[in-house]
Amino acid sequence: MNAARNYLKKHTEALVKAVGIEAACEVTGKSKATLGRYYSDHDEHADRFMPVNAVAALEMAAGYPHVTQALAELSGARVEFDQGRTNQSAKGSVNTDVIALSQRFAILMGEYQLSISDGKITVNEAKRLLKETSILQQVLVDMKMHLENESA
Repeated sequence: MNAARNYLKKHTEALVKAVGIEAACEVTGKSKATLGRYYSDHDEHADRFMPVNAVAALEMAAGYPHVTQALAELSGARVEFDQGRTNQSAKGSVNTDVIALSQRFAILMGEYQLSISDGKITVNEAKRLLKETSILQQVLVDMKMHLENESA
């Protein structure tokens, strides 16, 4: 259970940081200290987790379901994303893009591992890999645009 708890806490932290601590406080109505307790690895906060309504609000603000994805992974389920909604936030930043890039690359590598596990990549598996590669490419384009905006 410790591994699952730690996994959820890490994803909760990633969610808060993806939105930004100040914005997360506004979205959830919680203080910085309270949000910090939800992902703290200290023993006194071991059984403290973010309420579902706060997770939902932050995931909408982040544009990526960090905690929902972690819960799905822990239960062996998969979460499908609407490609048109990935990393489309005009409010995004390079930090948000780096997080999205890491997540999309992890998804791509997961798809690749599943695809190659039997020693060959089928047409359907190749299509899934191509879809993930295209999404990853879009994240890189978004990141490039944010970098250009910041350097101007």
